[in-house]
Amino acid sequence: MIGRKRKTAPEPVLEPERIPEVPAIAQRTVPRFGHGSRVPGWDDAVDLTKDPAEIPDPATTPVPATLRAEIEAHMAKYPDFRSAAIPALAAAQRHHGWCSPEAIEQAACVMRLTPGYLISVASFYDMLETHPVGSQRVYVCTNISCSLCGADELLARIQEETAGDPDFNVRSFECLGACDIAPMASVNDVYIGPIALDEVPKLVGQIREGVPPLPNKQLRRRRSTDPGAAL
Repeated sequence: MIGRKRKTAPEPVLEPERIPEVPAIAQRTVPRFGHGSRVPGWDDAVDLTKDPAEIPDPATTPVPATLRAEIEAHMAKYPDFRSAAIPALAAAQRHHGWCSPEAIEQAACVMRLTPGYLISVASFYDMLETHPVGSQRVYVCTNISCSLCGADELLARIQEETAGDPDFNVRSFECLGACDIAPMASVNDVYIGPIALDEVPKLVGQIREGVPPLPNKQLRRRRSTDPGAAL
């Protein structure tokens, strides 16, 4: 009928949405790699009980003259001298065998930085050692190309051959950029490959004797594909 108000159905009463309970996530530890690279972000914890380190005093921090000269030469190459932190730490590592507290202190003294600044750099880069290691560096590439060619077995064989010898620092490495000679390893910065499992005893023996290891398989001794290229 005209003018009669239409009845409307009452709006339904909505119950509040029930949010399911989310089970608590169990705390877990992130393991370090058993070999090779440190897990990023999981370095040694800071000792908060110690006072903040200051820039070492040159009067009480003796630095070998050759190390000082090398670090200062690196610093002179950059507009911001802090950019020389990596080569300075590499120089200190060569002098001391690893980035020991003494090595860090000396580099910090020359660069006029706090030891903490340099420790933060050293703990980030894998080739800067923050713990004592052997002087014979054998890095086995275990990235995809080398892994498919038997790098894991090669690493295990070298570790077995050098077991218990403190002079060796044997570890896997994420990628050494030499896929064409897989499986390969860097031996004291010399690229060698491909390395067969039965060549490992000879390789390790030559390293111990101080002679060039597997010279015919060293990348730097390979001829260029261009016959006319200079050797």
